[in-house]
Amino acid sequence: MTDASGRARLAVWVLTRTALLLCVFKAIPYPGPDVTADVSVIYQGWYEILRTGVFPRSDVTWQYPPGAALVILAPGAVPLPFLGYAGTFYLLTLACDALVYGLLRYAGGRAGRRTCGVWVWTAGVPLLGPTVYARYDLMVTAVAVAALLAGVRRPRVLGALVGFGALLKVWPVLLLTGLERGAVTRRAVGAAAAVGGGLALVFLVSMPGSLGFLTAQRDRGTEVESLGALVFHAGRWLGWEGRVMLHYGSVEFLGPYVPLVSALALALAAGALGWLLLWRWRARVFGPATAADAAFTGVLLFTTTSRVISPQYMVWLVGLGAVCMTFRASRMALPVGMVVGATGVTGLEFPIWFSHVVEGDVLGVGVVGVRNGVLVGAGVVACLRLWGEGGGAGARPVRECRVLVGGAAPEPPRLKRRRG
Repeated sequence: MTDASGRARLAVWVLTRTALLLCVFKAIPYPGPDVTADVSVIYQGWYEILRTGVFPRSDVTWQYPPGAALVILAPGAVPLPFLGYAGTFYLLTLACDALVYGLLRYAGGRAGRRTCGVWVWTAGVPLLGPTVYARYDLMVTAVAVAALLAGVRRPRVLGALVGFGALLKVWPVLLLTGLERGAVTRRAVGAAAAVGGGLALVFLVSMPGSLGFLTAQRDRGTEVESLGALVFHAGRWLGWEGRVMLHYGSVEFLGPYVPLVSALALALAAGALGWLLLWRWRARVFGPATAADAAFTGVLLFTTTSRVISPQYMVWLVGLGAVCMTFRASRMALPVGMVVGATGVTGLEFPIWFSHVVEGDVLGVGVVGVRNGVLVGAGVVACLRLWGEGGGAGARPVRECRVLVGGAAPEPPRLKRRRG
């Protein structure tokens, strides 16, 4: 990487993040509904309850593991009263964004690495618009990125970060699926269990209601942006007698056949987990990029099959995809590129055209269909490539960033075959 390209990348990051801050601080208008209300109203309301030492058990929108309380309480621990709760939250999110940028840049300069991941993060995050700074998912993604970059050389660090991340929003536990069997997995899983279990025990003893999230979503419907929602979008055109309403903090379909479609979504997620376990059982090759590739694939599968695909979930995939593209040996260039494209469509779907999505007109259904279709395609490609990578048979690394930013590159180092 030349100094000029590094300066250009930094300039893009600074410009795009300045624009995001101007949007969330409402210095410049952004089309669609106000996405900052989640912070200034919901998060701040939770903050007032959590600071008393209890979880908001009576609030159905609280659906998170107990570690999320640390994120919600964090703005109160930063002495910036002139910014208020919301302003401080946005700056903390910016700090996590900068941390990911720095980690990817540092990792990209090491042997066997590349700087493509920095570009994926720099370009992918702002595609979601101000939503990405008005939710706490970017902070969770920062923990997951740090864990994956710690890698197999520091499995206990990786495991500790995974345990902490899982207490924030569960999904980081999937980062353990691609670790090499044996000592690496034992150390990582042990550290994850110690940190996650220890923190969970502290919350259980000190704050009533810490485990309420386990049953908080059992009566949810199917969210209007999810894959299963396409059934009901089409059904409304054909006379389906259901309704769309704000339910459990998101806009969902409720009515006939919704429980069936939600159950099918859960079945698909279970099938995805089964596939990951089968891949892990079969895998014999664990190269430098395998942990990142498997984590990206696993989270992509669970995001796509979820009965709720909130827009901010895409930042999980952008972050994990950026880590994949930091490794020369990664085979995920095409699915990562597809995810970045889906992220851009998501930024149009919410908040800009969200009224069309709720209405279920051609534009709204079309944009959701395109986004979900790209995610499904990316999931299929990622599965095929991970399967070939783990088996080692005919594994052919994707050449650098050609799919994402163009250009050829040298072949990655050979993978070592390890005994299971």
